Amino acid sequence: MSGYTYFKSDREDLEKAFRIATGDITGNISLYRGELQDQEKPVIMAGLGYDRPWTRDAAINVWNGCGLINREVSKNTLISMLTEDGYGKRIGGQYWDAIIWVTGAWNYYLYSGDKPFLEETLAISLNSLKYFEDTEYNPLSGLFRGAPSYADGISAYPDRYTAVGSYHDIQYWAEHNKDLRHEKGEGLPIEALSTNCLYYNAYKLLSAMAEELKVEVDPLWKEKEENILAAINSHLWIEDKGHYRYFIDPWEGSEAQDGLGHSLAILLDVADEKQKEKILENQYISPAGIPCLWPVFDRYDNNKEHTGRHNGTVWPHIQGFWGSAAAGQGKKELFEKELEMLTSFALRDGQFGEVFHPETGIEYGGLQENSNGVIEEYFLCHRQTWSATAYLRLILMGLYGMVFSSRGIRFTPTLPADSSFVHIHGLNYRKMKLNIRIDGTGDNIQSFTVNGNSCSEPVLPSSLEGDVQVRICLN
Repeated sequence: MSGYTYFKSDREDLEKAFRIATGDITGNISLYRGELQDQEKPVIMAGLGYDRPWTRDAAINVWNGCGLINREVSKNTLISMLTEDGYGKRIGGQYWDAIIWVTGAWNYYLYSGDKPFLEETLAISLNSLKYFEDTEYNPLSGLFRGAPSYADGISAYPDRYTAVGSYHDIQYWAEHNKDLRHEKGEGLPIEALSTNCLYYNAYKLLSAMAEELKVEVDPLWKEKEENILAAINSHLWIEDKGHYRYFIDPWEGSEAQDGLGHSLAILLDVADEKQKEKILENQYISPAGIPCLWPVFDRYDNNKEHTGRHNGTVWPHIQGFWGSAAAGQGKKELFEKELEMLTSFALRDGQFGEVFHPETGIEYGGLQENSNGVIEEYFLCHRQTWSATAYLRLILMGLYGMVFSSRGIRFTPTLPADSSFVHIHGLNYRKMKLNIRIDGTGDNIQSFTVNGNSCSEPVLPSSLEGDVQVRICLN
């Protein structure tokens, strides 16, 4: 069920930005052969500057909506990220946040209903968690070691983590700091908010997968799920500041605000309702949108002229997560801020860039130490896939308010300012081809119909087939 997905609106800027997003995504589909694939297959590359997919990008892109646009390519991309060793078939790629694959694969199942793939996903998830439990789990804290999700550049870290030899990647820190490294696994002693949110969700999804497949749920899964949730909130929540720590380590850790970590804590229900409210109230938002990390480290800060590559800059994939998290909590202004900024970036640049300056909104690579340890501006990537799929997320999970479960899709729409209708055509969901139109203003649903039939709840059952027309009228 591939094909084209169209978006129409009386807001021309939204419509054009959506076209740019789907164009960037389509342009980044290319042939690639993963380790466990017998031949090259079409997959979603990380961006125009990449000749391969990446594990975190693959999971994020499928989760953001690629699984609803091109099913075959999404599945190929997830499979291309797998490896096999003594633990069996498991997730490959950069180790620290590879577990995000589980969330991506689960959402692929929610979109497709592909139970044979779900059976594989459960086995792969168990093998992968066993591997990471043996190599990166810290029984003293109850958390997993590893870098914060996506933060590979040393610009994302305090000064003590910049000694990485002739590289600029955090994965080389342990190799060049053998007296400080942890004795197990890859050796990085960081235990990060965003990455541990993903581990929590992986444990939670084990039971959900087993229930869908009607196989026995291991009570130990629930115990591990509860333990890591308690550990995150015990070690990382800062009550007097009303937000989470970025990470802990054997030294002072970091209390910086992690935009992705805060978004995942809300979306994955790591935070309770009071914590979510505090995060949304206390998270710093720059003029150009939510920064990846705040405040800026002293070594990069220069009267707001410069920020680090992974420190202070605005990354669209985080804008997508934050905007959808805000929409889900009824924070319309926060959602609209990210939607408006990302729309304006796309229209101005004619593509979805990788990273932006927090004050000016201009494409900006940010500062980072080079191979000689000299701080310089980093290069930019263009037509970055997860930036484009972030826009899908803002439309589908933000504007339309789609919440997916095995039973169907619940809608909690939030129409942006100056818009009175939106209409998405040709969305591939389960055995359906969806056409969904919203008319009106605000976020209060007046009527909800499926194929002309009025529904008491704004829920589309997952059991329908064929062309399905959903109409939502707002007050």
